[in-house]
Parts: sequence; C-alpha cells; structure tokens
Amino acid sequence: MENLDQLQFDLDGLKFDENGLIPAIIADAKTKSVLTLAYMNRDSLKISVEKELTCFWSRSRGELWLKGETSGCYQHIVSITADCDRDALLVMVEKDGPACHTGSDSCFTQTLYTSRERSFFDYEGLYELIKGRKLDKKEGSYTTYLFEKGLDKILKKVGEESTEVIIAAKAEDKPETVYEISDLIYHLTVLMVEAGISLEDIRSELASRHVIDKKVKQEKMT
Repeated sequence: MENLDQLQFDLDGLKFDENGLIPAIIADAKTKSVLTLAYMNRDSLKISVEKELTCFWSRSRGELWLKGETSGCYQHIVSITADCDRDALLVMVEKDGPACHTGSDSCFTQTLYTSRERSFFDYEGLYELIKGRKLDKKEGSYTTYLFEKGLDKILKKVGEESTEVIIAAKAEDKPETVYEISDLIYHLTVLMVEAGISLEDIRSELASRHVIDKKVKQEKMT
C-alpha cells in the first residue's frame, strides 16, 4: 500500500482537465522512442501503478482500458514522470509487443516534415519508416514497390546485395563496401518487416549469443 499512499499524495498535485483526464506520453525505456499518446484519469493511474502496467481511459469507448488485455501487448511501467506544470505525464515502459493497433511498434510513423539540416539517422527510425510503408503504401516509393512485389522479389534483392558486398569487400574497396553493406541492411530490414521480425527479436537473439560466447570463453579459461 505504500506505493498507492505515495501516489495519492502525488495525484493531489496533478492537474487533470475538465473531463478528469491527463495526457500520458508513452515511451520505450530501452530505445527512448515515443510509442503513443493516451489519456489517464485517477482510476487508470492508480491501476497503472498497482499493476505496473499501463492502463488508460478510452475516450471513444468511455471506459478503462488496460493496454494488452486483449492483444497481449502489455506495457510494463518503468517510471512515471510529471512535467513542470504537472498537467502531462511521461511513462517509460518495457513493451511486450507493438504499441499501435496497426501492428507498428509506435503510433508515430507518418513523417510530415524533416529538416534537411537538422535531421539525424537512427536504425529504429528506418525500421519504423519501412514498416509504415508496408502498412500505408506510398505511391512511387521503392519500399512500397518491394512489398507489392512480395517475398520472392525481396529475397532476390537480398541475394543480389549480398553478392555486391562480397565483390566490394574482396576488392578491398572500403567506400564501395560501405555503400553495398548499407544497401544490404536496407533490404534485410525490408525482409524483416515482410516476415514480421521485430528489432527486439534480433536484439534478443544477439543477446542470447553473447551469453553463450561468454560461457564458452569462461569454460576455455577453466
């Protein structure tokens, strides 16, 4: 009950709107990427802390909504932080699956504007962009073209780009190798999205191999 007692104290200082709601920005605790924007009321916030799972107030249905209750895509709460005015929340979570009902890791996939001078690249952003092209096909997009052609076309491109990487690397041409590896990674990412493979799937697999390598190394030393 200690957490709930503390929460009651904190709740009294939060500013809910005229409908008794407060916006909650949900972000991935590992990648720091924004997953979704939802709303909480006093009851959903109490449930969230008690269960350490995000619980929202559905404005469309007019009822409490425990994220993942039907989909299995629960969001395990790491922390909840109020902004300086205490009228908005930032909820850091570890998620069991996609945050968006479309199947995307994030609800924010449709880029409307990007500054050419201040934009930056991250692989998670590329993955979400490619995933967005599969869910919301854009006319004239090469990525959309690959998805429309299907798995065989995607696999063919992965094979072609793998060969190009080998040729460039064998020639010890670093700039060309970098270029071809970038092409390969892009097409592999398209394949991942087509096959329903998430970045977390790859992270988990690599992490398990790291543990195995560590054990093997320890065995050799003993």
